[in-house]
Amino acid sequence: MTVTCVYVHVKPEHVQDFIDATTANHLESVKEKGNLRFDFVQQADDPCHFMVYEAYRSDEEAAAHKSTPHYLRWREAVADMMAEPRKGMKYNILQPSEI
Repeated sequence: MTVTCVYVHVKPEHVQDFIDATTANHLESVKEKGNLRFDFVQQADDPCHFMVYEAYRSDEEAAAHKSTPHYLRWREAVADMMAEPRKGMKYNILQPSEI
């Protein structure tokens, strides 16, 4: 299993547009082969900061996500909405161990 957390800082004037675009990406991403989770969250004390938690069964299935039409649409749509480049960080699952 592979997990990536993507941290995004959005310009204030684009918050709702970012939410709309990322929600559309989420709705398609959860249908992908190998997708276990695709959570989209907004920071409670700063509405301009978001995180996407992506969990896939394998590195290959996670990599395939980046070539899907919905991801490519999202990437293009949100590029100018960001206050700074997004940061994706990969993690290893320690618990629960049965995954």
